[in-house]
Formats: sequence, structure tokens, C-alpha cells
Amino acid sequence: MSAFKQHLASFFILLVFLLFTSFIIQKRAPDKKTNTKTTTALARTPGTSDSPLSDCDPEIWKHVYNPSRLKVIKDCITVSGVITESHAEADGDQHLLLKPDGETENLLTRKNLKNKKGNLVIEAVCVNNITEKKVGDACKGYVNHIAIPSVGAHVKVSGSLVLDTHNGWNEIHPISKIVIQ
Repeated sequence: MSAFKQHLASFFILLVFLLFTSFIIQKRAPDKKTNTKTTTALARTPGTSDSPLSDCDPEIWKHVYNPSRLKVIKDCITVSGVITESHAEADGDQHLLLKPDGETENLLTRKNLKNKKGNLVIEAVCVNNITEKKVGDACKGYVNHIAIPSVGAHVKVSGSLVLDTHNGWNEIHPISKIVIQ
């Protein structure tokens, strides 16, 4: 076999190897358009923990306005961090932003990163007066006793981790428990 044919054969073997390797890497890479990381990684993330269901009250879901917009990622999770924003929503919820402790990129979508500046949305339901008529009776007869922390407070929040499909960001909604640290 001539030297040229040996080089050509080596080239084709190298080319096939590179194409195969590239294919394998693409198959294993997460989809950048959606946040496809598995929720099992959440338990290993500093600043988060899987919570026993005793930290979360599934009965609160009865008082969530339009729950079909929320896709549950994890039934119960606890996240620690600092409250960076807080305001009342027309649907009666208290809408807060939490800057999570630790490496929490798998909790956040691109919308959390861009629109919420790297914060996780957290919502306590039925805390305020409802001014939006379409909410209906979602809060009727329910009193939420969660103490709302002030901006700057370091907290541990427990609740359901959900994707708000209307806004594209992840939230803890509804909040079941807040512990001010």
C-alpha cells in the first residue's frame, strides 16, 4: 500500500471517529431552548433540598387561582436565599423574588435569568385583598397565616416547584412555609 493510500485511510478513520464523537456529544447535551435538566439534580444543589411532604401542605392547592397554568416540577422543595422584591398581586397572592443561595441554575429558566434577573419567583396565595374579579372564590374561607418577610431577609421557603407556563419562569407556588433565618 502506498504512503498516499495509508494517509487517506488514516484520514477517513479519523473523520469517522470525529463524526461519531460529535453525534454522541450532541445526543448527551441538554436542549438549550428548554430547561430539561432532571429534577433529581435539585436535591444535590447547594441551597435546596427535597423536603418531606410535611413541609408542604397540598390543601393550599385548592386556593391557587387558575392552577392549570402551573406545571408541577417537584411536589415539595425547600430553597434558601434572600428576598429581593415583594408586592401584592391583584389575585390576592403576595409575589416575591428570591435570590437563591448556592449553585441553582437548574432551578431557573431563561425567563428567570432574563426577566427576573436570576431570581426565583415565590408566591404566597390568598394573603392580600383580591381586586381581580376573575379569581372568583379561590380564597373564600381560607386564611393564609404565612408571615411575609421583608426585602433583604434571608429565608428558607418550602412549597411546590412549578413552571408558570404563561410566563415561562419557574416558581415556588404555592408557598407552604417560610422560615426567616
